[in-house]
Amino acid sequence: MTLEQLRIFVAVAERQHVTRAAEALNITQSAVSAAIAALEARHDVRLFDRVGRGIVLNDVGRALLAEARVTLDHAAGLDHMLAGFRGLERGSLRLAASQTIGGYWLPRWLADFRKRYRGITVALDITNSEGVAEQVAGGKVELGFVEGVIDEPALSRWPIAEDALLAVQAGNAPVRADAAWIRSTEWILREEGSGTRSTFEAVLSGMGIDPGDLKVALVLPSNEAVRSAVIAGAGAAVLSTVVVTSALSAGHLHALPLGIPPRRFFGLRHRERQPSRAAEAFLSLIAGTT
Repeated sequence: MTLEQLRIFVAVAERQHVTRAAEALNITQSAVSAAIAALEARHDVRLFDRVGRGIVLNDVGRALLAEARVTLDHAAGLDHMLAGFRGLERGSLRLAASQTIGGYWLPRWLADFRKRYRGITVALDITNSEGVAEQVAGGKVELGFVEGVIDEPALSRWPIAEDALLAVQAGNAPVRADAAWIRSTEWILREEGSGTRSTFEAVLSGMGIDPGDLKVALVLPSNEAVRSAVIAGAGAAVLSTVVVTSALSAGHLHALPLGIPPRRFFGLRHRERQPSRAAEAFLSLIAGTT
């Protein structure tokens, strides 16, 4: 049986009249009669007794009516649930972001998204760029946001914003930060797989400096740990401006004249997975198209 047959049956049962049921449903009387006949024939039962020129529910019909109402109510609830997903009234969105993006750039967009779509639950995992790519490729999250170079054929990557990197240290900046100075200075680096580290290493390679030639004082797993170590005088580091702005203003850090070009933040998604409506809405928000 179909939901449409059940709807027709309930309409007839509640009115005990085929013509009035057809008028209420805005369909033909023959369509109503055919639906009832199909139900009865399929299950080899009679649902109505013909009394004179009218019809009345029999015991089988009364039993079906109770269950049919429950089934139709449940179907209506499912329709409402799916409409909520379609209209972004409910649902979930799983994201992953590298530390700089997740800790500094993304939160304002998450707040804006929450104001617009309060029924959508958002879960964000913050890791390094390689970890983000792994989660998107493995289907653990729908969208990823990174600043590093990602070489993963299964992923689609596109620019979403621009970021400036600064080389900083606790002491006064030298007049020139040339190759000789870079090689002689102790550096504090993020861990392997960090987008900030890979960008810095790309800059070094462009200057003809092998990243392996650096004097590495510390390798630390977060922007905040690197910044604190630099403030404590453990060495120089390259970090996003959003990470060091307050420390620069307070005089705890000084920018080095390294001339690092701006880098891009990128969005990631799996090429073969269709984004949900929630993911599409979030991307439209950060792209400024909503």
